Amino acid sequence: MRSTVLTLATLLGVAVVALAPAADQKKGEAIALFNGKDLTGWKTFVDPRDKGKTKPEQIWSVKDETIICKGRPYGYIITEKEYGDYVLELEWRWPAKAGNSGVLCHVTGKDMIWPKSWEAQLFANHAGDIWLVSGFKMDVDKERQDPKQARHFFRMKTDKPVEKKVGEWNSYKITCKGDTVRLEINGQLVNEGKNAEKSKGKILLQSEGAEIHFRNIKLTPLAAGK
Repeated sequence: MRSTVLTLATLLGVAVVALAPAADQKKGEAIALFNGKDLTGWKTFVDPRDKGKTKPEQIWSVKDETIICKGRPYGYIITEKEYGDYVLELEWRWPAKAGNSGVLCHVTGKDMIWPKSWEAQLFANHAGDIWLVSGFKMDVDKERQDPKQARHFFRMKTDKPVEKKVGEWNSYKITCKGDTVRLEINGQLVNEGKNAEKSKGKILLQSEGAEIHFRNIKLTPLAAGK
């Protein structure tokens, strides 16, 4: 009998240990994608049409725990790692003049302008729109599809303004769970997509014509099925 009790206790102990990682995963500890000091964990890409005239550090720099993107020439910084099932949170602002940029998710394939992905738009007055880039497939509400650009979907109508004034910080919350995505700006739901053809990939921040600042970039993993 004593031997049986010990065996059961041992099995229970093993079961608890086996369950521990799953419990930790559910807690979803945030990962800082930007350390506030430099671009560790990111790599840069400059539009080949620039023909090497501009160095990446002339476009992208870090000051006061903020990533400063000059916007020209076109290009991006992209995470070295791929991510799936997460909540991505970041802040952005236009320091002097509103312009265009974006957060590209589930990025795959070779570096180019622009790699296969879907875009959480940052274009001023259109932040929260979704673009399907380089043939990426995902279902978004057809009623909000741009009649002039089939791969462009406008953000939802809201009761109050979505974006803040030039110079003020905005917050983006991008949730990617399985093949679904959800975009929130300054606490408001602005877009959703489902049946994405890929559920993971790298994350990219665009240099697309205007100076833009980013800060407080963090990613919280989601436990499978949560």
